[in-house]
Amino acid sequence: MRNQIEDIRNTPNVVIVGGGLAGLFCALKLAPRPVTVITAAPLGEGASSAWAQGGIAAAVAEGDSPEAHAADTIAAGAGLVDADVAHGLAREAPARIDDLLRYGVPFDRDLEGHLAVGREAAHSARRIVHVQGDRAGQAILAALTTAVRATPSIRVVEGYLAEELLTADGAVTGLRLRKAGDPIAKPVTIAARAIVLATGGIGHLYAVTTNPPEARGLGLAIAARAGAVIADPEFVQFHPTAIMVGRDPAPLATEALRGEGAVLINGNGERFMQAVHPLAELAPRDIVARGVFAEVAAGRGAFLDARDALGARFAEKFPTVHASCRAAGIDPAREPIPVAPAAHYHMGGIAVDARGRSSVQGLWAAGEVSCTGAHGANRLASNSLLEAVVYAARIAEDILGCEIPSPAHLAEQPVPRNCAFPALAAQNLRAMMTSHVGVVRDRERLAEAVRSFAAIERDTGNIALRNMAITALLVAAAAFARRESRGGHYRSDHPTESPLARRTMTTLVQAREIADRLAELKRTPQPITA
Repeated sequence: MRNQIEDIRNTPNVVIVGGGLAGLFCALKLAPRPVTVITAAPLGEGASSAWAQGGIAAAVAEGDSPEAHAADTIAAGAGLVDADVAHGLAREAPARIDDLLRYGVPFDRDLEGHLAVGREAAHSARRIVHVQGDRAGQAILAALTTAVRATPSIRVVEGYLAEELLTADGAVTGLRLRKAGDPIAKPVTIAARAIVLATGGIGHLYAVTTNPPEARGLGLAIAARAGAVIADPEFVQFHPTAIMVGRDPAPLATEALRGEGAVLINGNGERFMQAVHPLAELAPRDIVARGVFAEVAAGRGAFLDARDALGARFAEKFPTVHASCRAAGIDPAREPIPVAPAAHYHMGGIAVDARGRSSVQGLWAAGEVSCTGAHGANRLASNSLLEAVVYAARIAEDILGCEIPSPAHLAEQPVPRNCAFPALAAQNLRAMMTSHVGVVRDRERLAEAVRSFAAIERDTGNIALRNMAITALLVAAAAFARRESRGGHYRSDHPTESPLARRTMTTLVQAREIADRLAELKRTPQPITA
């Protein structure tokens, strides 16, 4: 049911922030326990999960196994995947697929009625469950939205952004919200002792991204401001084949196209990935992204060519990609698709344990805003939707087994000053993330980015921009500190992996300390040591 914001200012409910896959699945799994879902966009919109084309990885086909799925996940993660997490994720996958089927998700089936599975990069078997080829995210979110609207225990409050977590003695006590799109509206305070952040990723902090505008790192920022430990923020996955037709966000040419035999060529018509990696177009995403980036940077351009692999079957097999191309005047059955790498998925996020608990009492996180250790330095294709449902279910189980204290009465909160959203400053931040904290990084540009983002956080009068700058600072500072190349993090000045594989566990305080040190070095120049 829907409620006005006034109805929930002091709610005994579990509060879930975010209306994507993780948030809605968690709300459904908590039923009949009362839940309030808060979402900035209308339910079912504004979530990256709705845009997912690939599908969900699950070992459901004959001859496949959770052990093989986990092994592929560990191999792709470049030494940083938590093996226990990977095995748990793979083992729970079939049960979560069954849940989604019960919620009405129409997964593709073969002629015998079995779930149809496809193959994507770095998977050793065909294990990607799809909906109409490339419509998995859209179909899953539509089914869950219908289920949520039909569940009486779930309240949905649309059109509000969470801009701050309220805490006392290391535990959450509530949230401060503001009406979306109205920076000068009076904020609303909600008292709550159990909060699940499912706010999505950070892709829209970059100028070139496949993510919706809502993916600006909001959840990461407010958790970091509340003192939460942030894990592996430097690891950003760039999808190799965003369609370059001048749209923001850029439409995506799903990896499943390469799984079906589409190849990457440059402007001279030459395949270039064969010289980069033995798996060519099906190499891990970070390697393919850098291969595409190199062709674009060299001025040759990069194109995805599906003419031989699909030809006239393109529209039927991949209707979403086909529609995006046709809208831009491209016929992918007859001509190559111009592509470039784009910020796509954040492997880092709020550090959580096996139950989805953060380091702040009463705060859970699920989906892309969290970091479980499942993805390491480089996410395996189609594991993100799986992780979202597995951890959403675990969080629901954990909360159902907890005794959540009643919300304490919150004293009247001071109304923070908030200026109009500075669109040009946000545009400049996004441009710097792409140029300085993008596919290829180096110490000088990272140092400049860290100083810039810290200055924005300190000086801006707009809370939304401050939150963007906080998340950007966390990513850039961790990237500056990691003096190696690993997975999605590539340093041209440190192009090899360190022999010691270690995860990053950091806080906003530590990121600010790096920024302060770099600011001091700029005032009194010395050699930069990272």
